[in-house]
Amino acid sequence: MTYTLPTPKTPLNIGTRGSPLALAQAYETRARLAKAFDLPLDAFEIVVITTTGDRIIDRPLKEIGGKGLFTREIEQAMLDGSIDIAVHSMKDMPVQQPEGLMLDTYLPREDVRDAFISLSGGALGDLSAGAVVGTSSLRRQAQLKLRRPDLQVVEFRGNLQTRLKKLENQVAQATFLAMAGLKRLKMDEVPRQAIEVDDMLPAVAQGAIGIERRINDMRMADMLAAIHDRETGQRLAAERAFLAALDGSCETPIAGLSELQGSTMRLRGEVLRPDGSDAIQDDMIVPIEDGAQAGQEMAAKLLERAGEGFFDWRER
Repeated sequence: MTYTLPTPKTPLNIGTRGSPLALAQAYETRARLAKAFDLPLDAFEIVVITTTGDRIIDRPLKEIGGKGLFTREIEQAMLDGSIDIAVHSMKDMPVQQPEGLMLDTYLPREDVRDAFISLSGGALGDLSAGAVVGTSSLRRQAQLKLRRPDLQVVEFRGNLQTRLKKLENQVAQATFLAMAGLKRLKMDEVPRQAIEVDDMLPAVAQGAIGIERRINDMRMADMLAAIHDRETGQRLAAERAFLAALDGSCETPIAGLSELQGSTMRLRGEVLRPDGSDAIQDDMIVPIEDGAQAGQEMAAKLLERAGEGFFDWRER
């Protein structure tokens, strides 16, 4: 070890958004680093950074810039040296990082499933025709419209707590959240029904925490290697290659999931029309080391299978 470890007097600065879930993810990262290097928690400082996506919560993401809205200010702070690393929900991350930054560290993945949330309890199938469901996810909107075209879907921005408050205020009868977020925040009191991935394929990288660093920061490269989860990295390599080949963003209704089975990987992908009128899927089993290539190939196959006009939303 040729670098100096952080101390309470010279702490390592961890950048994050300020939502309860983002902070929980930053605290988990801090705890894992502290344990790996036998350091006190105050050798790490949590630096909260407000992003554009946090400030503008009354408009759909697709109208104000997509996924980068939750990362730009944090990444700029890393480029100017204000923070050393950044902790992100990987499903919010663009597939391309700014020049000088890289993502190569992932914590063990949580539950990848979506959760159906209704304060009155019950499952999606229990909703009556015409019921109002709130979600800001274009993927979830399209999947819901495909399965239940009889429901009304309304825009539902905000963090997990904000969306639950909207349910209490009867803005909608139900919504969707990620099971991973509920589990990380230990919100056992929230009534939920986990939706199995065979019924509703999750967002690419859902349930995964990624840690971003400067490319030339070898101290951080070595430290982060101690907490990197190899299996999560293998799975995300395939999923994000699939997303990248489809030019995925918050404007694109795309779902994808990879699962490891011994020495092989099962990769599933789905692309939907935003109005839920159609969807195309694929399912592959490949050697784990071929995951990223499989993601690219699956995207190419779906692009080829799509009929004329299916991907009009990519050109708007």
